[in-house]
Amino acid sequence: MKKSRFSEEQIIGFLRQAEAGMAIPELCRSGGFSQATFYKWRAKGSVA
Repeated sequence: MKKSRFSEEQIIGFLRQAEAGMAIPELCRSGGFSQATFYKWRAKGSVA
């Protein structure tokens, strides 16, 4: 299985920054991942 580029703690940090009001395109650019990846993480996190 492929190792993730970001740890779970980093992903949670990105999701919290978005919840705090940071613009998603800006967040993705600064973090170095695509918007599709962000929305995939968000969907995965909201299921639990």
